[in-house]
Amino acid sequence: MSSEESRPDSPFRHASTSRDQAPQFVLPLVVHIEKAEPPARTDALETAARAVLTMLGDERSLDDGEWAQAMRDWQDARIRKVVRRARGAEWRKASTLPGITVTGEAAEVRVFPPVPLDGWPKELAKLQVSGTDLEDPEPPAAPARTAPVLWLSPQLDMSAGKAMAQAGHGAQLAWWELTEADRKAWREAGFPLSVRTAAAADWPKLAVSGLPVVRDAGFTEIAPGSCTVVADHPSLRG
Repeated sequence: MSSEESRPDSPFRHASTSRDQAPQFVLPLVVHIEKAEPPARTDALETAARAVLTMLGDERSLDDGEWAQAMRDWQDARIRKVVRRARGAEWRKASTLPGITVTGEAAEVRVFPPVPLDGWPKELAKLQVSGTDLEDPEPPAAPARTAPVLWLSPQLDMSAGKAMAQAGHGAQLAWWELTEADRKAWREAGFPLSVRTAAAADWPKLAVSGLPVVRDAGFTEIAPGSCTVVADHPSLRG
């Protein structure tokens, strides 16, 4: 049984839980997409996952930090993440709000402290969720197994924005499962990770491997309970 499935009150399960009774928050992520030079899909997914981890490990999110209460409120309810896109002046305005910009090879993703589900800042509320259909110019190389790999389901067709949110979920589940020493080492290394789509033949075994598994709540795009990501961190392998 996966670590996610073993928690009846998991924020990633589609069944109704006590988390649904808490005030609901969302973690906003904005990806910078210019028409002429959009980032590669895998680069955007990996950058989004690292953005989530960066927010989780930032000193402002911990203890008495300025974002700590919002982070606690968010994690006490459903763990929702929404990815929106911005370009030009939209991106520049979004970048003035409190948050953290994380860069990949070419991708830029800005993550913001959680906000109430119906209380988005106006600079972010007007940004589009659609239009994040990114592509890889060539198939990504095989991942280094010495670093974490977030395996996406080969059975699901997700937009890049949806996949970015799911990769963020997988990274967060791995973060929760790690010891403080392993978290510190991952953070100090700059959160190295890969996001790849699993081979169809490997997916059934991965899904029952005991590694953290994300099962989507089904708010958008895919059916409730769909297994979207397996978080394969070296420290969590059996």
